[in-house]
Amino acid sequence: MHIVGSVKLVPYLAVLGRHASASVTSFSRRHNTVAFSATTRNHVSPFSTVRAIDGRKSKCTRTTTTTTTLRSTPVTEEFNNKIIEMQDAGIPVLGCDASEVSSFSAGLWEILGQVSAVDDEQVLCLVMEKIPMPALKAFVDDFFVLKTQIRLIEHLPELSRITVSLLDNGAGPALIVEAAARTADEIAAYRKAVGSEATTDRATAEGALRSFVSRVVVGAEACPYARSPDLAAVGLEAKGVSPGPVAYRFSPTSDACVAVAAFWQSCIELLSAPPEEISTTLLSLPNVDGGDHARFAAVVEVISRYLCLYRGDGIFGLVHFHPEYDRGSIYPLDKPLYGHLPPMGWLRPMMRKCGSSKAADTLTDEELALSNYQRRAPHTMINILRVSHLDAATGGKSIVDLDIGGGVIEKASGINLYSKNAIRLAAIGKANLEAGLGAEVAMQN
Repeated sequence: MHIVGSVKLVPYLAVLGRHASASVTSFSRRHNTVAFSATTRNHVSPFSTVRAIDGRKSKCTRTTTTTTTLRSTPVTEEFNNKIIEMQDAGIPVLGCDASEVSSFSAGLWEILGQVSAVDDEQVLCLVMEKIPMPALKAFVDDFFVLKTQIRLIEHLPELSRITVSLLDNGAGPALIVEAAARTADEIAAYRKAVGSEATTDRATAEGALRSFVSRVVVGAEACPYARSPDLAAVGLEAKGVSPGPVAYRFSPTSDACVAVAAFWQSCIELLSAPPEEISTTLLSLPNVDGGDHARFAAVVEVISRYLCLYRGDGIFGLVHFHPEYDRGSIYPLDKPLYGHLPPMGWLRPMMRKCGSSKAADTLTDEELALSNYQRRAPHTMINILRVSHLDAATGGKSIVDLDIGGGVIEKASGINLYSKNAIRLAAIGKANLEAGLGAEVAMQN
């Protein structure tokens, strides 16, 4: 993956918050070795607010977010004594210099990914003095809830063995990361997944993705503001948005933790670069789902979830893609879900709301299901968009009351675009859509 910035992890010395001077951290426990060090660029717009760190769950609704610097957590003598106890017990203790939600998330998920890569039982302590306790607690609480959600965790075995907790129930700004040892069957499954990474070629994956963008996003006009695979936000100049380059980013990882870290690295890059340098990012994750649509849905839900946890949905919009994308099998079936198409059952009401009653009455369910092809890229991919560009495109007032039948009124957005895309894809036909996608998938083999 292309990395422009990250957090720096250094050996932590329990001397009232002073860090060791080393710029590279390595720690060992049994057969475990972790090293992670990079320089953080200055972020143009790090997102963090009081609302973002108060521990409340986000519903992934768009909000206006004021960017500020997170307040650091004071380090006490009691906390330092706890750290010394851990060091004396041989538990690795790392200090992390993250000071914003983006760098905090990138660093934490990178560590989780490196822990996940080791089969043995592990434990480590991660000190984050610049991150307030409510933000750390929000992550710990939500991660605990995630582990109880069987519909997700059964598709995320690398997360099922990891626990994250606050040091001594919140004695100070530190997280305890623990991982159970893998069983023999789990080791075999993990090694099989990792084996796919070495055979994945970035250039061919990007070529296939560019073909999809040309064919569907531009050619079928799935996005009215894309004119080529390389240029986005075209036609918004009157609203103060200039066209800018599309960034193609890639990670061969098969590990969900590393995929989430790759996502946050892409967010850091977008935050660091002006729109004239990067308008939007297409992050390719061709191996993360292992060909399993349910795992794809679980991985991207985790990504969306932890963006929304800190109100990052007020900064970025996400669009999820998969070669077998099927909105009819993604939970919840009858409610909107961040990053996904609207429920299939909403398409006819949307068309009628937009004045396309004839199409709503005549198109079959099978024809409407072809709407899925606007999200059927040749591999798993996430489009990370700037909300400022989305607001410019919609005027920030695209949410309407939609009568979905039975006296039920739902809030819906983007109904004009979704309606036009469904009608257009139905006209193209299943045979043509399947042939185009099949050719792009074959490009990668």
